Amino acid sequence: MIEALSAVAGKPVSRETLNSLRAYEDILRSEAGRQNLVSATTLDSLWTRHILDSAQLVALEPAPGASWVDIGSGAGLPGIVIALLVDGHMTLVEPRRLRADFLKHAVAELRLGDRVTVVQAKAQGVAGRFDTITGRAVAPLDQFLSLSTHLSTKNTRWVLPKGRSAESELAEAGTRWQCEAESVPSRTDPDARILLLRNVKPRGRA
Repeated sequence: MIEALSAVAGKPVSRETLNSLRAYEDILRSEAGRQNLVSATTLDSLWTRHILDSAQLVALEPAPGASWVDIGSGAGLPGIVIALLVDGHMTLVEPRRLRADFLKHAVAELRLGDRVTVVQAKAQGVAGRFDTITGRAVAPLDQFLSLSTHLSTKNTRWVLPKGRSAESELAEAGTRWQCEAESVPSRTDPDARILLLRNVKPRGRA
């Protein structure tokens, strides 16, 4: 599994980090019996469907030590997985109390409190500026940009895993937003893409 993680993350993964990811898996599986954090049909393929799928975003961070915000973090996917693999600070944004409580519990159990902040709020109410913005299965791209642009600077990179709808979402968002965009193949799903966006601004704004 270390080889698979290292391959998708684009960096060596230590045995200690693998053990931390396995500990997160145990925490997630335990909580899944109390609330619907991930689809029950994907629990048997948790590593490929969720952990490796999240880990591949690490290879796309703009620079070592970059700050991240994960909007609609839910089960901590991709945010907690990324936090275990990078050196920069991660902010997990989750409006639902039970899920935010789970995230706080997971962060404490994994001893990530010095590098991970959990914010129970809607994205629109969050303050700050981040180097990297991500979110998994939160909203169509047009809506997601509306939720997140106030958290960006001119150098921020959006790293957004998308399914087959990536290109159509990008085209739809293009009617309201202008940006530099790149569509990268997913390393875990041949039908999925990862959208990389920079210099995002509403159309008509200089």
